[in-house]
Amino acid sequence: MSNKAKVTVIIPNYNGLKFMDPCFKALDLQLCRDFDILVVDNGSTDGSVEWLKEHEIPSLFLEKNTGFSGAVNVGIKASKTPYVILLNNDTEPDCHYIGEMIKAIERSPEIFSVSSKMIQLYDHSKMDDAGDMYTLLGWAFQRGVGRPSTGYNRSCSVFSACAGAAIYRREVFETIGYFDEMHFAYLEDIDVGYRAKIYGYKNVYCPSAMVYHVGSGTSGSRYNSFKVRLAARNNIYLNYKNMPWPQLLLNALPLGLGILVKYGFFKKIGFGKDYLDGLKEGVKTAKLCKKVKYNRDHLKHYAAIEWELCTGTLLYIREFSGPSGGKTVKFIIFLREKLWNNGIVSCIMF
Repeated sequence: MSNKAKVTVIIPNYNGLKFMDPCFKALDLQLCRDFDILVVDNGSTDGSVEWLKEHEIPSLFLEKNTGFSGAVNVGIKASKTPYVILLNNDTEPDCHYIGEMIKAIERSPEIFSVSSKMIQLYDHSKMDDAGDMYTLLGWAFQRGVGRPSTGYNRSCSVFSACAGAAIYRREVFETIGYFDEMHFAYLEDIDVGYRAKIYGYKNVYCPSAMVYHVGSGTSGSRYNSFKVRLAARNNIYLNYKNMPWPQLLLNALPLGLGILVKYGFFKKIGFGKDYLDGLKEGVKTAKLCKKVKYNRDHLKHYAAIEWELCTGTLLYIREFSGPSGGKTVKFIIFLREKLWNNGIVSCIMF
């Protein structure tokens, strides 16, 4: 690796051979050359290892699949540059991407991570992600997903960067901890962004750093048993680890409501049992997580996070109402019915 590079592009790979060539061709076209590349292969069996060796791409080869978190942690710890970019193998970054990411994170030492403008590879008219958000209901969501890519052109603060194409200040991991390997995959970027906020760092969105993303390149479809179970489990970990007990008690009602609504949704599409299994596993094993130690000096940061959870809930409603019509109305009616049927005062949200 170069001693002069500012950033190391870390690409976790698990059986992603079909994505390798277009991803590396896009990296070859970067106008900014101030970067190293490091692939961390998670025990692939599809010919990825042979391809990487044949093309002499700097790589670390793990014997088994350690998940996204395990792979990127290996890469981050092996890097020597001030910044690291985590880049999914099923992406094709725009030629200005790396340069814009470096400029964005160098605007302030308080910035921990920068999320890029992720656009759907097979439909450039639609967004894939403009930074990740979190809500009082315990729901994480991709800002902008499915909406016109002509929007989302203003820099802003986000709850966390989407780790599929984000830059991070490497030294901060020593303070807040690395990606939680108990997560394996899903919500690990929300978790690390949450921890950064507790310590007073910022996560921002950079619209000029564009990357085109296939999505679900390694794990398959949008919803499957594996994803639903892990995301449900990791959601328990996320809240248990990062919220001090008073905040958990304060948010118990909306978090419980969020679980109820999600269970209803997944039951309807055939994944109700997987969701419940994930919740059970999360409750059973949460104590194995390393809970963020409460520090009174971070009280103002917890207050700011609580406000972000409130605004994130409103943003969720706005994001998913849009041109698809009655989603917000249906959402509000559903919540009203659940609150009313459970004897909860209906004026809480309406």
